[in-house]
Amino acid sequence: MSLLILVVDDEPDVEQLFRQRFRNDLRSGRFLMEFAQSASTALERIADAGDVTLILILSDINMPGMSGLELLPKARTIRPDVPVIMITAYCDPKTRQEALDGGAEALLTKPIDFAALREEIDTRIGRLT
Repeated sequence: MSLLILVVDDEPDVEQLFRQRFRNDLRSGRFLMEFAQSASTALERIADAGDVTLILILSDINMPGMSGLELLPKARTIRPDVPVIMITAYCDPKTRQEALDGGAEALLTKPIDFAALREEIDTRIGRLT
């Protein structure tokens, strides 16, 4: 069973950062990470994830085209069983409330607290084993 975390962010350096931070997990095959640089690409992958067990979606809020807040209800409709954590550099109370009201399980701010994110991931994996 391959476990997948989908990271949605339009900034190209995000993939390198995540791959570096989770290098040991990725090398050992504990889970896979895929990266989508747009919400529309992410929606295609979410709908087409039958080949893996999608355990978590991490999405930036501010992206060109469809924002993460617009992606959120669509992703939840396709896969209501998969938690979504939103990521933003600009966390104000209105944005936080909008994300949580839209079905986000949590909201992380940039720079990302990778220790907290690792705990979230470990929780998801623990629920499956």
